Amino acid sequence: MQVKSIDAVQAMLGAQGYVCGRPLATVVFLALRLGRPLFLEGEAGVGKTEIAKALAAALGRRLIRLQCYEGLDASSAVYEWNFPAQMVAIRTAEAGGGADREVLNRELFGPDYLIERPLLQAMRPDEHGAPVLLIDELDRTDEPFEAFLLEALSDFQVTIPELGTIKAPEPPIVILTSNRTREVHDALKRRCLYHWVDYPDFAREMEILRARAPEAAERLSREVVAFVQKLRTEDLFKKPGVAETIDWAKCLLALDVIALSPEVIADTLGAILKYQDDIQKLQGSEAKRLLDEVKSSLDPA
Repeated sequence: MQVKSIDAVQAMLGAQGYVCGRPLATVVFLALRLGRPLFLEGEAGVGKTEIAKALAAALGRRLIRLQCYEGLDASSAVYEWNFPAQMVAIRTAEAGGGADREVLNRELFGPDYLIERPLLQAMRPDEHGAPVLLIDELDRTDEPFEAFLLEALSDFQVTIPELGTIKAPEPPIVILTSNRTREVHDALKRRCLYHWVDYPDFAREMEILRARAPEAAERLSREVVAFVQKLRTEDLFKKPGVAETIDWAKCLLALDVIALSPEVIADTLGAILKYQDDIQKLQGSEAKRLLDEVKSSLDPA
């Protein structure tokens, strides 16, 4: 499936419930058209991971996710050998007697004992087309892994000493994300098309909420979005993302809430704020003050 225009990208992602602005749709279109990796940077919860999921679903491709973490190395991202199965095979061969060591060694380090990790999986042919490879939260890893990744994404191939080099017949669609807890090296960024994913404005966040929680009444949706947007202007340790907006709206719906009140906000703060210090700031009269400002802005006199 070849996407023919930026508008088609917006429509395609919109059909999956992902409301995409034109700047982001443009860089997605270019990444697909040019076969370039796409590097998405921004605060947690703004929809970086979701775009990979929506794109895979829209294109009918397999989504392969490499969740990054501190200490992740190349071998863990590419492959591992199934050591327990290898040991069983060795003991079985020894018990049977007369095992040819050379033949046994070839079998032990063959495809039957290979555990494929995300990068190797993404290099394999797929009848539905090249998969979408999501390399999530790259900023959690260290520079040596970045250097390895730069080489792997340049040639779209990996090397397994026992099996040789495996090259992708068709390069995967690569999306890398970063929450910017540290700077990613320029060499890797230059390999990619770049886009900063920011918090949406009120109108776009309303579109997102309508798409992801359509059962929410218009009044409640407006209050929820306006309140979350107000929270993002406060001095908080962790500002709520779009994911929290959606979660909060769904929590309110489960409680049959039809309008925000200070009491409802106090009872459900854990859906939008994830740190006790932030929650503490909204205790007492502070939530009422913010809510009053929100309602005043939505219903000006």
